[in-house]
Amino acid sequence: MRWLLRLLANAAALALATWLLSGITLTATDTGKKVLVMLLVALIFGIVNAIVKPIFKLVSLPILIITLGIFLVVINALMLLLTSWLSGLFNIGWHVDGFWTAVLGGLIVAVVSWVLNAFVPDKNEDRRR
Repeated sequence: MRWLLRLLANAAALALATWLLSGITLTATDTGKKVLVMLLVALIFGIVNAIVKPIFKLVSLPILIITLGIFLVVINALMLLLTSWLSGLFNIGWHVDGFWTAVLGGLIVAVVSWVLNAFVPDKNEDRRR
């Protein structure tokens, strides 16, 4: 249940970034297809963040320490670009135009996901009940 709520939170964050930034495009025509595309993109984004992002963090640990974590913005942008590339491979219809659009999109997605995921119960809370 928790993963479904996180998927929906990521889909909402990605949809907001798509709506706010002209450099992120969604080619679906009707509302049902747009929702399906955003859910698929959120699923890809979640998998990328679960598998690739920890590797990037480990490899770039010295840069992260030197920049006091600000390099995470670049890593988030790269995860968004990777998600865009994978969406293109699967012909999903969602695309990020460039690095700076990905930086802004990554910031939007990070903030919105953080706010929305604050309402998703933690694993430890489930165990206490």
